[in-house]
Amino acid sequence: MTEEGRKPARVVVADDQTVVREGIVMLLGLLPGVEVVGAAGDGEEAVRLVAELAPDVVLMDLRMPRCDGVEATRRIRAEYPGTQVVVLTTFADDESLFPALRAGARGYLTKDAGGDEIVRAVESVLSGDAGLSPSIQRRLLERLSEPEPEPVAAVEAPDGLTTRETEVLVLIAEGLSNQEIARKLHVSTATVKTHINNLFAKTGLKDRAQAVRYAYAKGLARPPAG
Repeated sequence: MTEEGRKPARVVVADDQTVVREGIVMLLGLLPGVEVVGAAGDGEEAVRLVAELAPDVVLMDLRMPRCDGVEATRRIRAEYPGTQVVVLTTFADDESLFPALRAGARGYLTKDAGGDEIVRAVESVLSGDAGLSPSIQRRLLERLSEPEPEPVAAVEAPDGLTTRETEVLVLIAEGLSNQEIARKLHVSTATVKTHINNLFAKTGLKDRAQAVRYAYAKGLARPPAG
């Protein structure tokens, strides 16, 4: 029991780097209010441990093999809603932050966080609040203050493409890189790559140059003047 008489929060730590994972487990073992009940080396194992142990919180790394932290978070929140997720990662960029929050993470910390900050985040998400580091809170406020991006024009999807695949194709034809497309559509670069692979498979396209010509031929985009 903690000093306040409450049971400690039962936590699973998920990180693919053994030294980092063991260090986090050791750190949390020294702090009041937290009990580490399991440790996972990737997202698949994290989901399995949640099913087996029903922890209160998972401290989730993002870049892991087999199943990354975003997908693991999505599965945990969908299948085991009694378990909250706090992301603990090296990465604080938009392509990491926003997909994780959309997947259902209630907290987001970078790995320079101290033990006390981790415990506060765990307590916050268990009380229904968000457990966000100050730098992440600032980034969210900055993002909210940014002007909304111009929506991608609605177009009719050819050859069985989904609406999102067609949007990605149009943006390819406009010359945007995968990272630029990800920012415009508020998705991860990995998601953009998945859409590109799917639309290439459906249309028989081999590369971006063919995709541009295809978009022109289907009237989805206009060639540059001149």
